[in-house]
Amino acid sequence: MFTNPRPEEKALPNYYKSDQYISHTDKANSPINFIYKLVRRYTLSQKTKLVTKLNKGHGRLLDFGCGTGSFIKTANQSGWHAYGYEPDVKAREIAEAKNNEKILYSFESITEPFDIITAWHVIEHVSDLSSTVKNLKKALKPNGHLVLALPNHHSYDAKHYSTYWAGYDVPRHLYHFDPISIKSFASNFKLKLVKTYPMKFDSYYVSMLSEKYKAKGNILNAIRIGFESNQKAKKTNQYSSLIYIFRK
Repeated sequence: MFTNPRPEEKALPNYYKSDQYISHTDKANSPINFIYKLVRRYTLSQKTKLVTKLNKGHGRLLDFGCGTGSFIKTANQSGWHAYGYEPDVKAREIAEAKNNEKILYSFESITEPFDIITAWHVIEHVSDLSSTVKNLKKALKPNGHLVLALPNHHSYDAKHYSTYWAGYDVPRHLYHFDPISIKSFASNFKLKLVKTYPMKFDSYYVSMLSEKYKAKGNILNAIRIGFESNQKAKKTNQYSSLIYIFRK
C-alpha cells in the first residue's frame, strides 16, 4: 500500500520539524520518548549482534537514514567500520557530533561497497522507492546483505487501532509493507529474502503512540494491546514490525 495523496517531495522535510520526532532530535521530552530511549540501549546492542552474526564478523556497514547516529556509534564501538547516510540537516549534525565523523547525504559520495546496509524504519519514508533501492543494491558488495526494518499493517495492533495506528504515520510514511508485499519487493529488485525477525518492542511503542493519537494516552491499555499483538504473532508471524534480511 502507499499514501495517496502525498506531499510534494520538497515539502516532505517540513513534516519532520518537530521536537516530538525523536529519530531526528534525540530528545526524551515526553514519557513515550523517555521509554523509547531506555529500550533503545538494548535494541541497539541486539541490532549490532544481528548484523555481526549475519556477516560472520565485522566489516563495512552503511546505516541508511541513520538519524542521529546512535546505531553507527554502537556498531563502530563493537568493531565495525560503520558509516551513516542521513538527508535531514539537523539530524545529520547531531550524528556527526556524536560520531566525530562526516555523515553521507548523497549516493554520489559512496565510493566503496559495503558488506551490509541497514535501514531501520527508513524505506517507508523515501519518495522514490525504486531509485533508492537500486542505489542501495549497487552500494552492496556481491552477496552483501540489505537489512530492512518495517512496520507491518497486518499486525494485530494495526488492526486494533485502525486509522489511529501510529505505524501508518501519514504523511511521513509513503509506503506500507507487510510480509506478502515484501516477497514482491524482493522479486522486483532481484533480491533474495533469506530471513525474517520480529521487533517485539515495537508493538508496545507503536501502541503507546496510537493511544496518544486517540487522545487517550492510556499507557496501560497500550501495554495490553502490545502484549496481545506479540502473543498472536507467535502463530501468524504478523508482528507490529519485522526485520527483513535480503541478500544481493
